[in-house]
Amino acid sequence: MFALIAEIPTLVTDLVQREIELVKTEVIAKVKALGVGAGMIAVALLVLLAMLGVLLTAAILALTLTGLPGWAAALIVAGVLLIVAVILGLIGYSILKRGVPPMPTESIDSIKRDIRAIKGIGKRGET
Repeated sequence: MFALIAEIPTLVTDLVQREIELVKTEVIAKVKALGVGAGMIAVALLVLLAMLGVLLTAAILALTLTGLPGWAAALIVAGVLLIVAVILGLIGYSILKRGVPPMPTESIDSIKRDIRAIKGIGKRGET
């Protein structure tokens, strides 16, 4: 019994250190998701800017040419760029959404369970 009581400070220290590592890992993962999502949205905006240039070119070609192929080709390219921008934007938004909020929610819940278990309110394995 005395050996178990003597181990409590060591066990609590180990538990706190593991919880701190869990918080660090979770925060790093969420910040990375925010960065990747923001980068994907930035790329999508650049593609939309390129599409604007193509649409302007299409309008110029449509006004200056009497034949259909020039501006029709430009509109097809603009359509493809729009599809690419939408896909990149949706992927970026999805990744960005995983990182929001950048709070370590799982770690906080785990710490709360640990505190309840230490106080004797519940067991460590309960949710």
